[in-house]
Amino acid sequence: MAGIDILVVSAGNTQGWRTAADELAGSIARAGAAVELVTAEPASRVRTFALTDFVQAREARAAAQRGIEVHDPRAIVYCSVTASLLWPRPGAIFLDSIAAENRPGHHGIWQRSVERRRLRAAPLVMTWSSRSLAPLKGRPPDSVVVPVPIEPAPHAAGGSRDVAAVTYAGDPVKRRLTEVLDAWARGGRGDERLIVAGLPADARERTPGLAPRLDAPGVEVAEPMAPAEFHALLARARLLIAAPRIEDYGIAALEALASGCLLVTTPSPGPYPALELARELDARLVADDLAPAIRTALDDPRPGYAERAAELLAPYTRAAVDRTVAETVLPRLLSA
Repeated sequence: MAGIDILVVSAGNTQGWRTAADELAGSIARAGAAVELVTAEPASRVRTFALTDFVQAREARAAAQRGIEVHDPRAIVYCSVTASLLWPRPGAIFLDSIAAENRPGHHGIWQRSVERRRLRAAPLVMTWSSRSLAPLKGRPPDSVVVPVPIEPAPHAAGGSRDVAAVTYAGDPVKRRLTEVLDAWARGGRGDERLIVAGLPADARERTPGLAPRLDAPGVEVAEPMAPAEFHALLARARLLIAAPRIEDYGIAALEALASGCLLVTTPSPGPYPALELARELDARLVADDLAPAIRTALDDPRPGYAERAAELLAPYTRAAVDRTVAETVLPRLLSA
């Protein structure tokens, strides 16, 4: 039996990466190529970042080997640098950020050197942001920006904004949830509500000082919700509050902008494309001290913010990504 055109290999470590791999495979299929997606088995939890990346890379390698044996692909795309670190065969790399930025010191003691070799050997590097490769020293690899597409909730336009603010806390430490809650304690007023979405069930026990902040007036912890439910929540919210330690991409922030929310955020490091958009939309809402920015967003929102956000998000729509994949990515992959 003849092989397929493209095999997409996903480490599948997070919901964000599972969504990204699904979107990429869908875009390739809509461009007319035969594509299959294989996803690594969930990796066991280990103590260090260096070991975590090794375990995840090992599972991705096993998934790639299975996919190659079954599908005999002409080309392979590894979804994340981690998925490519132990690759059984060279392929393109689809990435949000690199270990040179998010694995400093001993956290990336082996990943950074392997990463450089993989990026040099890849026939094509697809980055989610124009800044994804900025920390890389030396001549950058050949790359094209292919963001994960962001689409607004179907009922985002013109709906009632009965929720003052939302914050996403899938990883409360990385998302600096305690700082967000402290800012809300100073910046929220009266019956305004901050809804905390995505909080893990064991977060109260694992995160020092979090429990009393979550029980404070004006704070509501949402029940676990599917992506569509989160998008519906954003369509009801006036603003999203974010304070990541480092942001590789920031899907929730981009989804918030697409849903008509104002984005209040710290100027966090990382590729974080929504940060650049937030500064252009209203620089007053980008601040290390979030409390005054929260009040500015709620009391003095800039006119036309949502309409301008929709214009700036045009390159992130599924139609725009499909054009890039069809016109630039596939010809490169299938001619390599």
